[in-house]
Amino acid sequence: MHGPAQAAWLLVALCAATGAYCLLRMRSRIEEQRRTAGGEALMGFGMAVMAVPAAVLALPRWTWLVSAAVFGAATLHGLWQSVGAARPDRHHVHHLVGALAMVYMSVAMITAPGGHAGHGGTGLPPLTGALLLYFAGYVLWSGVRLAPAGTAAAGEGAVGGAPVLGWGDRPELALACRLSMGMGMLAMLLTL
Repeated sequence: MHGPAQAAWLLVALCAATGAYCLLRMRSRIEEQRRTAGGEALMGFGMAVMAVPAAVLALPRWTWLVSAAVFGAATLHGLWQSVGAARPDRHHVHHLVGALAMVYMSVAMITAPGGHAGHGGTGLPPLTGALLLYFAGYVLWSGVRLAPAGTAAAGEGAVGGAPVLGWGDRPELALACRLSMGMGMLAMLLTL
């Protein structure tokens, strides 16, 4: 990826922090959190590696081959889950699109001269444009869902026998994690 070095390092930090939080979510008591947290951690750390400024550290070509293979496997896993499910949910589809975007960006880094992606003046490729539209929509949708609809009463989680959620089990924190990864994906696609 190319662009200002400070912005790239901020993106590296954001993606790495998001990946680390997703690793912590894998210890959740909530099964759904555990299932999705591993894939999201992989995505966060993969995005952090991809965002490292090429001017500072030129990653070798095999890095992008490994990235394409790992996210290709994640894409196949997402397809398997979507096909195996009676009705695939939006989250599975989002993981599938995210993994495909990572494969696409990894292949762009492989095919670019010197491992530095760019469009070379041919304009915006249609797939890049479609991914930009998807992630822009996802970021807006996630942001709206994250906005508070009202205030919850203190201790609401313990009422009626419902479990009290730990900080790693909070759905709004998971949504904020996904929102930050969506913004990171937008930034990376814009600089591709």
